[in-house]
Amino acid sequence: MTAVGMNGPSLFARYAYPPNELGYCGPDDPSVLLRLARGNSGSGDRDRARQFDGAWPYLEALAASAGIDDPLDPRVIEAYWVGGDLLDSLDSGALLQHLRGAFGERENTGFLPALGDRDRALAHHSFHVFLVYPWAKLLRKRGAVPLSVLQNCRIRWGVVEDVSEEHALVVSSPLEFDGEQLVRGTPVTQRVRWSVDGRSLAPTPVQGALVTMHWDWLCDNITSEQSRALDAAEDSALRIATRMLST
Repeated sequence: MTAVGMNGPSLFARYAYPPNELGYCGPDDPSVLLRLARGNSGSGDRDRARQFDGAWPYLEALAASAGIDDPLDPRVIEAYWVGGDLLDSLDSGALLQHLRGAFGERENTGFLPALGDRDRALAHHSFHVFLVYPWAKLLRKRGAVPLSVLQNCRIRWGVVEDVSEEHALVVSSPLEFDGEQLVRGTPVTQRVRWSVDGRSLAPTPVQGALVTMHWDWLCDNITSEQSRALDAAEDSALRIATRMLST
């Protein structure tokens, strides 16, 4: 379930801010998303979200298939970033067709052109990270660099071990590639930011809490059910990526 009282644009901002801050996607002035993540929504939220052209096609397709009028509905946002039953409402073949229309003319669309009926496409961020972005396809050639990008770009979850003024130590399973399998490995302690100059994406983390992370930021508190949904969606994408790497 989403955070109590959390509107869709604010939930979207919690996960979209980290790569936006780094200049990887989205519009200028990431500070707007930092404010939005704490519930300060406004009239320009939709236009700002549309500028995340990697995520928006998934939100559109998922909302339409589920009969939800607004792609920024919190149920849609949660399904895309975290996972859940809503993902099953969208036919895999229809999603692939939609994504090829959205991304097909771009260069470096990863494994997307080669995916077929045997591959279960999900409107989830992990599908975009591992199968549409080119980084997984580069693992055999460039090793550590694409693996680092994939690790940071994926939404991952973990257990808070310790909290300081602006950072938290979180025990989480890192992504590993042994030359054959792309999998989650043995949990390790990772250091992520939860606050900067008194501003954060989520409430103050507490020891033992389950949290999600994107790049080097802590994004949200989640339930154990949500962590399982996140794992299930990522497992689906990892299986396809591993098979594509072996062909």
